[in-house]
Amino acid sequence: MSAFDISSPPHIRSPYGANNIMWLVAIALLLPSAAGVYFFGFAGLVLLVFTTIVAVLTEAICQWLAKKPVTIGDGSAVVTGMLLALILPPTFPLWMAGIGAIFAIGLVKVLFGGLGFNIFNPALAARAFLLASWPVAMTTWVRPFDAITTATPLYVVNKLHEAGPGYWNLFIGNRAGSLGETSVLAILIGALILLAARVIDWPAPTAFIGSVGILSWLLGHDPLFAMLSGGLILGAFFMATDYVTAPVTTKGRFIFGLGCGLMTVLIRYFGGFPEGVNYSILFMNIFTPLIDKYARPRLFGQRR
Repeated sequence: MSAFDISSPPHIRSPYGANNIMWLVAIALLLPSAAGVYFFGFAGLVLLVFTTIVAVLTEAICQWLAKKPVTIGDGSAVVTGMLLALILPPTFPLWMAGIGAIFAIGLVKVLFGGLGFNIFNPALAARAFLLASWPVAMTTWVRPFDAITTATPLYVVNKLHEAGPGYWNLFIGNRAGSLGETSVLAILIGALILLAARVIDWPAPTAFIGSVGILSWLLGHDPLFAMLSGGLILGAFFMATDYVTAPVTTKGRFIFGLGCGLMTVLIRYFGGFPEGVNYSILFMNIFTPLIDKYARPRLFGQRR
């Protein structure tokens, strides 16, 4: 081989293909999934398995009807189904969860052309759809272990202005919330796996979580509580880092994270919802092409 090889780009390739990346994400999601099942019991496991199966079957059926190759082996439908279950209440009715999985795969993903072409995160778009369709079921939360109906920490603190759970309970997951968002510890372990494997990187999560903490502090709120509560940690590491719906450059992903953090704070403290992670990421998904356009590095010799 000569000292200089001439070839077409890309010249630096990732050791992982799309299939490897999706299955690594699925493996990392097993950590918050296990924590959710531990805290909320068998109902959480059933929800997780059911939603994932419906998502996979929906993709297979849609591809079969379109006479396209069935690609459920790439793991993307598994990830979508798992993420959707993890951002739903643990006791959410299965038939509603199934409709959400069909919406996520059939409308948000397949209708736009499949993996790599959807403009919104499928799981988050499905959650927004479910919240608009069945708001009572989507806001019915239970306490860990005893399944007694209660309010989430964000609602208790930001809307009722009462004392919320301590930092330790927020960190390990002993509080009400969606199935997979409760245990920050489990989410961080899963995120470390993806960071170590270089499946995700730091800009979007750092900007997202950091901006929520700083802006909450500037507005007179407890920054640590703001960062540990709600779906912020799960959304920052597993949804704001989505390859398809987030910007491609380091600068762009940092801007994306800042925008998500700003929108989350605005919704939490000035909006009608106690939580804003879902809508903030979906809102910033709209601006991903614009961010990519202006955050793209200039080529050598290129004039403005």
